[in-house]
Amino acid sequence: MHGKPIANTRSATGIPTAKLAVYWLIGSEIVIFGGVLISYLMHRLGHPEWAYDAAHTQTWIGAINTFILLTSSLFAVQAHHFAEKKEGATAARWLYLTALGGGMFLCLKAYEWYGEISHGYTITAAPFWSFYYTAAGIHASHVIAGMIIMLFVAQTAKKNEELHRVENVGLYWHFVDLVWIFLFPLLYIAK
Repeated sequence: MHGKPIANTRSATGIPTAKLAVYWLIGSEIVIFGGVLISYLMHRLGHPEWAYDAAHTQTWIGAINTFILLTSSLFAVQAHHFAEKKEGATAARWLYLTALGGGMFLCLKAYEWYGEISHGYTITAAPFWSFYYTAAGIHASHVIAGMIIMLFVAQTAKKNEELHRVENVGLYWHFVDLVWIFLFPLLYIAK
């Protein structure tokens, strides 16, 4: 029998199994990021002197990265739109653009970190920087993971295969962007 496995085509919840798995993944990631963000907020409220260190973050870089990630989310929506229309090659092009946005985000983040580290703002310089690098680093690792998965999904979408995966990787990408929407004001704006 060479058909699709039942686990991919049926589910007791009425939600496709792959999408349900993405929801479970996002739920577990909310716990991770939620713990980091709540810990950061509690420490930040107890240490107003962190404002001195926070003032040395590059708000303009954070703002540009926010624009890049939000634009890449729009590209993911476009990819899903074309996947729904069974236009896999076009969906793949939008996924490539989404991944390019992730790459631009990471390049700008590397430039930012190079500048901060070269000015002595390292992960051990002060508690604020420990939280900053930890939270932003965990987020960056999720951007990398999302890009890798997206490029894999784009390869199959280009062949008009497994187009449901376009939506799934898009859901993950939107989650990664949403996390940044919380990180940006907490790390860059709240001084």
